[in-house]
Amino acid sequence: MRFRKVPVEDVDWTALDRYADRTYSQRLPWLNYLRSIGAGSPIIAVLEDDHGRELGCFTGMANRKFGFSAIGAPLPGWNTAYLGLNLAPGVSRADALRALTHFAFRQEKCLYLEMSDPAADAATALGAGFQIAESENYVSDLTQPEEALFNLMNSATRRCIRKAEREGVTVEVAAPEGFAADYYSQLCKVFARQGLIPTYPRERVEKLIEHVHPSGMLLLLRARAPDGRSIGTAIYPGFGQHSIFWGNGSVTEMHHLRPNQALHWYAMRHWKAQGVTRYDWGGTAPYKKNYGPQTVTCIRQFKSALPVLDKMRAPALRSYKAIRKWRSRQLAEQEA
Repeated sequence: MRFRKVPVEDVDWTALDRYADRTYSQRLPWLNYLRSIGAGSPIIAVLEDDHGRELGCFTGMANRKFGFSAIGAPLPGWNTAYLGLNLAPGVSRADALRALTHFAFRQEKCLYLEMSDPAADAATALGAGFQIAESENYVSDLTQPEEALFNLMNSATRRCIRKAEREGVTVEVAAPEGFAADYYSQLCKVFARQGLIPTYPRERVEKLIEHVHPSGMLLLLRARAPDGRSIGTAIYPGFGQHSIFWGNGSVTEMHHLRPNQALHWYAMRHWKAQGVTRYDWGGTAPYKKNYGPQTVTCIRQFKSALPVLDKMRAPALRSYKAIRKWRSRQLAEQEA
């Protein structure tokens, strides 16, 4: 089997969307968003057998950093959980990874490949010569009845949701106009409680809404107090079997009305009604456990044409996170 690169303008996106494990971030609107924030150029390759029959596809972004070329699917810092492979039933993932290595390093002449997709597993990746980085994540199973989902939450969270309803908090699907400004203003207040400012600019939210919202894959929610004031906003992308909590902001002095819990519960029910089966919490922050999710292991697979680059990944990622946090604090002090 081998991968064949397809020019973006020639991709049959409808055909690719038929893969059962296709995610929102592997579709063209999300790739256009990534391109707009400087993540690189979309790279699409179809996996074929020796007779030209399609077996799967790869979705990523071709990127050039620090003088060398890389394919990210995705890379850290893109606010994107998954890209990578989609495979037809029965196709060997190990063979696909080996074919992808040949495609990336021999055909595309890149020096570094990193990817993450929901079907990744450690044993297969290691067997195909990849290095891996594992992290835990929380995921709620939306195939359960609504009552069961609610009862999985701890009692305090259930009380918060009931209180929001009792106090007259309403959650609405928000229009895109003006949403980024409202969301980002509230997000700044969340970060300010920690002496920080957001790690991404408002323009990133605007680009996300511009490119992804028209596709129907971006749920924008706003919570309002009984007097109509906006007291919470949140963003939830979703498509196929997958949805994810991308981010939210809220007004601190209105937390007693429990807008955040109301937003999450609305989003879970919304995506469940759309036939989505997976609600990804985007990490393991302690409060997320209160909603009764399962703990899953996420696998990042990476490989380099130059072994030294593999060894540089972990310290480089630590440095990136430290610099990002330092810069956030510095900017917060300047704003004060």
